[in-house]
Amino acid sequence: MSAHAASAVSVVAPASRLVVKVGSSLVTNEGRGLDHHALAHWAGQIAALRQQGKQVVLVSSGAVAEGMARLGWPRRPAAMHELQAAAAVGQMGLAQAYEAAFAQFGLRTAQILLTHEDMADRTRYLNARSTLFTLLRLGVVPIVNENDTVVTDEIRLGDNDTLGALVTNLIEADALVILTDQRGLYDSDPRKNPQAQFVSHAQAGDPRLEAMAGGAGSNVGTGGMLTKILAAKRAAGSGAHTVVASGREHNVLVRLSQGECIGTELQAVLPVRAARKQWLVDHLRLRGRLVLDAGAVRALTQEGKSLLPIGVLAAEGEFSRGDVVACVDEQGRECARGLANYPAADTRRILRKPSAQIAAILGHMSEPELVHRDNLVVLQASPVKV
Repeated sequence: MSAHAASAVSVVAPASRLVVKVGSSLVTNEGRGLDHHALAHWAGQIAALRQQGKQVVLVSSGAVAEGMARLGWPRRPAAMHELQAAAAVGQMGLAQAYEAAFAQFGLRTAQILLTHEDMADRTRYLNARSTLFTLLRLGVVPIVNENDTVVTDEIRLGDNDTLGALVTNLIEADALVILTDQRGLYDSDPRKNPQAQFVSHAQAGDPRLEAMAGGAGSNVGTGGMLTKILAAKRAAGSGAHTVVASGREHNVLVRLSQGECIGTELQAVLPVRAARKQWLVDHLRLRGRLVLDAGAVRALTQEGKSLLPIGVLAAEGEFSRGDVVACVDEQGRECARGLANYPAADTRRILRKPSAQIAAILGHMSEPELVHRDNLVVLQASPVKV
């Protein structure tokens, strides 16, 4: 990590396709209702990027905050049905405001509302990808938000930083720009430590970044600096660089596209995964997990092999054939994940058994592997819960 930019040119400059995420505090003027002046300013900048030949997808927070303002609620409600109602009211205003802002520059917009299930289901994931590519090809600016009107805590993506990274991977963008109400990343919370040092350049996925990042920074949105660090790490999986910068910087998007280094630049240096395996990594909630013995862990992580039932000690959770499951070692650290070839009940019956006995035990054999290596991605070991 460095307090000085490692490169004289922003990673956004060469990007031909980028995702821009704008936070709630910027969109809603710290929760006081939509800031139409700010929206028009970003629309103008995105129009300028479009004239440079860049494709841009905008991920915008603000629906719940705008709904709260329209309903006259001074505080964010805790009840899920009230949050959903606020989102439903606010989404109307958000879509109208963006449509009007971009129309000033001759651009059409489209609203895309996504949930975790849209990203987790392979068919829906590919449909969303095709829709976004079609809109970009037609010259439309897609405006993406989580569908807060229908999600529950169990299935929500959680924050729009994560959504921005998922969309970045979905369309294989070159860069993710996260606009916030802070200058960028510091090595400690500058609101509490006046000696905090600004970090202008680092590698996405550096574990020291997560230790440095603080908690939630705003009472309007749900994202803090940590979610931005984790979003950059996720986006790096498909090769995208991330910039975290202040949305209040004048012409920030245009200046970044012209090569100026603004905010914190988190470069992608991790191995780039194929699209299908990145989809596996991007699952935020898994249906179950398989506990592996040491030999199976070695076969997956070092030898590039499939997972056989003989190497599995336990199957946890209730999953179906085709669901994504975590592969963990005996300490609970996730070393891989993949698509299960057998449902949980059948998996438990064939644990610790040679593949040659599967047919005799179950009365059929779909596959000799529990997870085939083509449907499996190896991860850095970390604890996982189901």
